[in-house]
Amino acid sequence: MFVVGVTGGIGSGKTAATDAFAALGIAIVDADIASRKVVEPGSAALRQIAAHFGAQILRSDGALNRAALRHIIFANTAEKNWLEQLLHPLIATEIQHQLQTATSPYVVFVSPLLTESNQHELCDRILVIDAPEELQLQRTMQRDNNDAAQVQRIIASQASREFRLQHADDVIANTGSLEYLTQQVAALHARYLQLAEEKSRGELR
Repeated sequence: MFVVGVTGGIGSGKTAATDAFAALGIAIVDADIASRKVVEPGSAALRQIAAHFGAQILRSDGALNRAALRHIIFANTAEKNWLEQLLHPLIATEIQHQLQTATSPYVVFVSPLLTESNQHELCDRILVIDAPEELQLQRTMQRDNNDAAQVQRIIASQASREFRLQHADDVIANTGSLEYLTQQVAALHARYLQLAEEKSRGELR
């Protein structure tokens, strides 16, 4: 399977881009969705998280309170490391399963940690959705109703724009309209279909 890795900072527009790929019939494997799947109510991982952080980390319906957990781990590196050691192997297994069972001509794997983790090794090509930090801040505050300080902490905890762009095979500058973003995705889709066909014939170098 030809795998296109999609990444970008918070608020860069990764979801809008992957929605456009999905509309073209391409399977999307989302690391964030995989990370939610492994902590679904009743899962062993969620029980370990509740035992470690306390029952207040759960919502009234028994699901993980992700906002409360995010608040804790972004203020405490040791707690962030503990959580990552628990969840990363489980998430990796889930991602591998979804990539291997995708049936579209190629598959898009989207992850905010693609370039700063070994996840990029799963990919044949890396597409970065890029936006200036001021735009990331504005979009994320509007979307998540978070204050500027918390969003800036999240941005600071992620790879820099420069680091991501160094790893990019393709870049979409998502600073315009949704229509413009969709047009850029369509152009890349044609290219990725060609590359996927070359890989299937053993011609991709």
